[in-house]
Amino acid sequence: MPAGEKEKSVLLVDDDTNLCELMREFFAPYGYCVESVCDGRRGLARALESPFDLIVLDVMLPVLDGFEVLRQLRKRSAVPVIMLTAKTEQESRIAGLNAGADDYLPKPFAPEELLARMRAIWRRADKQLCAEIEPLVAGSLKLDVEARTATQNGRTLSLTSVEIDILEFLMRSPGRVVSRDELAASVLQRELHPYDRSLDVHISHLRKKIASAASIHSVRGVGYLFTAERENR
Repeated sequence: MPAGEKEKSVLLVDDDTNLCELMREFFAPYGYCVESVCDGRRGLARALESPFDLIVLDVMLPVLDGFEVLRQLRKRSAVPVIMLTAKTEQESRIAGLNAGADDYLPKPFAPEELLARMRAIWRRADKQLCAEIEPLVAGSLKLDVEARTATQNGRTLSLTSVEIDILEFLMRSPGRVVSRDELAASVLQRELHPYDRSLDVHISHLRKKIASAASIHSVRGVGYLFTAERENR
């Protein structure tokens, strides 16, 4: 295992047995234990039975498709999920993000890119665990950065891991327009491609969830501006 790496457990839910074997072989030297399941029903069961560090979930699965697996999983678990989609299916990618995926990767893909995206998700989580940070407050909205929970007037909001990261970044930039590139680099830890709408989907989802407490304004051609409810009156 390379220096600095920690053992991680990954659940790969995909009916492509050749891909599953390739992923097990590729990740073994990094100390990552990859368990594979070939259908959606068994994948959901395994995801709920064991505390995996991350789940790689294909969209096209027998028995239960990836979207249904993710919807059911998100009712009981916040484990990070990367969805695998066909390269030309943009609607599938957006649907996956809407269902609660942390990221997506079009097929075919290079194992090195999957590894990079997995590490990016874990770095974000480790960053939050390592620091004891005072909660962020904006009007009736409160973000407990350490616990990674958001509440409005004491009511817990159902936010994904990526939505928490976006909200934290915006709440730490009051009164400032944050560019899409800056937000993507910090939260997704990657550069956005010209037709990559993943950040926009996350923002849209977050905007709806905090609508009665705060607003995320789109500044055309620039980025986003966060304002609390008391600033909207």
